[in-house]
Amino acid sequence: MSYNIVKKSLILLFSGMLVTTALVNAQEKLTKYVDPLIGTGFHGHVFVGANVPFGAVQLGPTNLSEGWDWSSGYHISDSTIVGFQHTHLSGTGIGDLGDISFMPTTGPLKVTKGNVKDMQSGYVSLFSHQEETVRPGFYAVNLKRYQINVKLTASERVGMHEYTFPKSDQAHIIIDLKEGIGWDRPAETSIKKLNDSTVVGYRYSSGWAKDQRIYFTAVFSRPIKDFVVYDSLTLKPGIELTGKKVKGVINFQTTAGEKVMVKVGISPISVENAMMNIKAEIPGWNFNRVAAAADEAWNKELQKVAIKTNDNKKKTIFYTALYHTLIAPSIYNDHNGDYLGTDKKVYKNPGFTNLTTLSLWDTYRALNPLFTLIQPEKVVDIINSMLAIYQQQGKLPVWHLMGNETNTMPGYSGVPVVADAYLKGFKGFDANLAFEALKTTAMQDERGLKHVKELGFIPADSRVESVAMGLEYSLADWGIAEMAKRLNKKEDAAYFTKRAGYYKNYFDNSTKFMRGRVGEKEWRTPFSPFVARHEKDDYSEGNSWQYSWLVPHDVKGLIALQGGEKPFLKKLDSLFIAEGDMGDEASNDISGLIGQYAHGNEPSHHITYLYAFAGQPWKTAEKVRFIMDNFYTDKPDGIIGNEDVGQMSAWYILSSMGIYQVNPANGVYVFGSPLFDEVTLKLAAGKSLRIVANNNSDKNIYIQGITFNGKKHSRAYITYQELTQGGELVFDMGDKPSKTWGTAKADRP
Repeated sequence: MSYNIVKKSLILLFSGMLVTTALVNAQEKLTKYVDPLIGTGFHGHVFVGANVPFGAVQLGPTNLSEGWDWSSGYHISDSTIVGFQHTHLSGTGIGDLGDISFMPTTGPLKVTKGNVKDMQSGYVSLFSHQEETVRPGFYAVNLKRYQINVKLTASERVGMHEYTFPKSDQAHIIIDLKEGIGWDRPAETSIKKLNDSTVVGYRYSSGWAKDQRIYFTAVFSRPIKDFVVYDSLTLKPGIELTGKKVKGVINFQTTAGEKVMVKVGISPISVENAMMNIKAEIPGWNFNRVAAAADEAWNKELQKVAIKTNDNKKKTIFYTALYHTLIAPSIYNDHNGDYLGTDKKVYKNPGFTNLTTLSLWDTYRALNPLFTLIQPEKVVDIINSMLAIYQQQGKLPVWHLMGNETNTMPGYSGVPVVADAYLKGFKGFDANLAFEALKTTAMQDERGLKHVKELGFIPADSRVESVAMGLEYSLADWGIAEMAKRLNKKEDAAYFTKRAGYYKNYFDNSTKFMRGRVGEKEWRTPFSPFVARHEKDDYSEGNSWQYSWLVPHDVKGLIALQGGEKPFLKKLDSLFIAEGDMGDEASNDISGLIGQYAHGNEPSHHITYLYAFAGQPWKTAEKVRFIMDNFYTDKPDGIIGNEDVGQMSAWYILSSMGIYQVNPANGVYVFGSPLFDEVTLKLAAGKSLRIVANNNSDKNIYIQGITFNGKKHSRAYITYQELTQGGELVFDMGDKPSKTWGTAKADRP
C-alpha cells in the first residue's frame, strides 16, 4: 500500500473519529449539570419537583410551613411534606396555586394536614434531604413517618406518581382539594369516583389570581375498592361530593414493597379533557419511560446553548440557570388546543399554544430578549397569548396567572415585549392587532395613566409607586413610538416619542435623583434617596438610588440630565459604594447589594451596562464579573434574590455570554465580559452562533478587541440582526482595561 493511500486512510479514519466524537459530545446529557435545589435557600423561591419545559404541570412536594419564603411551597430549610401538588409557581414574590394535592399515608386515617405544634394530629410527614432525589423531570423522596417511597414525573399536562408502600392494613391516598399555597383559598371543590380506577373533580379557588379553575382526572393502577369523601373533617355518604373543602380518600391494604401508581391529568376546561390529556401524553404505565422522556425534553432545550469550560461548578450554575428560564411561561391549554380565556369563555383551535404565568415586569428585561435568540417559536406563542388576553380583557397583560389579570407591579410591561418582537422582525402574529393592543393599553385612564396623559407625570399624592409607575410607562412608550414609525403612523410616533421623554418630569435637578412630585413646581418631602417603604412610597421594591437609572431607552438623555458624562460616571461610581439606611419598611426584595445597587431585584439589572454608554466599558466588565462570581453559586442559596420566574437566571445567561439588551425593545446587546471560553447558540433556521473568548480567565476579564465573522468589531454593542446571522463572535481578553476598544463616541451604544 502506498504512503499516500495510507495517509488518506488515516485522515479519513481520524476525521470519522472526530465526527463521532463531536456527535457524542453534542448528545451529552446536559441535565446532569442541573441542580434544582439551587435557589431553594435564601429568597430564591424556586419550584422543586417534576415538570417538563413550559409544562402546565409542576408536580412536587409542598412543605407544612407558610410565608414569603414558601411562595413556591418549598424551602430547603424545611423537613415537612403535606402533599404532592400539581401546580406550583417558581420564583415569585407571592404564593399561589398548589392545586390537587395527593398524599399517601399509612395507619389511622387523618384528613387534615396537621400543624407545627402537633404534627401527629394530621397527615404531614417529615423527610430528609439525604433521602430526596431531585433532577429535571423527576422527584423522589421517602416519607419518614410512613416509610413510603414516592417517585414523581410528568409530561406537559399529566403528573405521574409511583408510591412504594410498606406492608399495611391501613394504607391510604388522600386527595385534598382544600389545600393550596400562599394566598390561595378554595372557593368550590368537587370530587367523584367515576369507576373502579378513576377519580375526577375540580377545584375553583381565589388567591393572587382571583378566579382560578382547574379540573383533574386521576387514573389508578389498582382497583379502587374503598373510596370515601369528606367535607373538611366530616365524613359524607356516597362516592361524590361538592363543597368548599372537599377531600377524597382511597383506602386499601398493601404488601411490603407494593407499588401503586397514579396518573393525574389537569385541564382548565373539563374532566373529560383532563382524561384526553392522559390518553394523549401518558397512555401506559411505564414510569421510567415517562421520566426518561421528561429528561430528554429538558436535554433538548438545554442543548440550545452549549458552553465550554473546565469548571464543572460553573457548568452547574449555568445549566441550572438555563433550566430555571424554561419553567415558565407555562402551558394553559389542553392537548387539543382548548383553553379558558380571561373572559372565562372556552377557546378552541386558536392556532397557538396558550400560555400563562406571565411575570412581565420581571422578564421584559432579560428573559424575553433571551427567548428571541434561543426560543423563537416560544416568542410567537407568548405574543399571540398576550394579544388574545388583550382581546378578552381590553388591555395587554400586566401579570397574568391562570386566566386572571393580577395587575401586579407598576407599568404595562407587556408593551416592550410585544414591541421588541415586532421590531426584531418576528412573524406569526397580527402586527396591526399588536399595535392596536399597545396603543389601547397605553391610552387607558387606570393606574395613573389619566395623569400621564393630562400632566405628563403621576402626582405622588395620587397613588403609591408614582415614580416607578411613570418610569415604566416612559420606557414602554418608546417601544410604541418605534413600532408606530415602522408602521408609518406618524402622529402616533410623535405622540409616544413625547411620552417616552416624560421620565424627565420625575428628575429633580437640585438633587439629581428621580423623585415623587406633587405638582408642577413641588416635590414630595421629606426626601431621602436611601429610604424605601414597601408599597407606601414613590418606588416599587426599591429606593431613589436604584430607580434614578431606570431610563434604558434613552441613556444619552439620562446622561444629559446628570450634567454630562463626567458627572454621570461619578454618580454611577457612587451608586456602587453609597451606604445608607433603607429603613425598617424596606422590601425584602432589595437584596444583593453593592452599595445601593441591588442585584436581587429587577430595576437594577441593566445598570452595570450603563458604563458602556459613557465610554468606560471596562467598568461594566468589572461589575458583571463580580456579580456572576459572587451572587450566583452552586449552593441552595445560590441566587441572591427572588428568581422572579426566570429573570434572575436570564441575566446570568446573557451576561455570561458577554451580552445584555439594555433597552428592552431596541435589539441592541451591550457587551460586558464573557465568562466562558466558548458558547454556541442554536438559532432559528438551523443557524448557530459561536462565541469565543480567547485568553479568558478569572483575571482576564477585560475585552481588548472583538471580531465578528472575521471582521474587526470596534463597537461596544452588537445588534440582534447581527447575532441572528450566526457565525463567530470572538473576544480577545486581557487583565487590564483597554482604553481604546469601545470607548470612542461612535462605538458606544
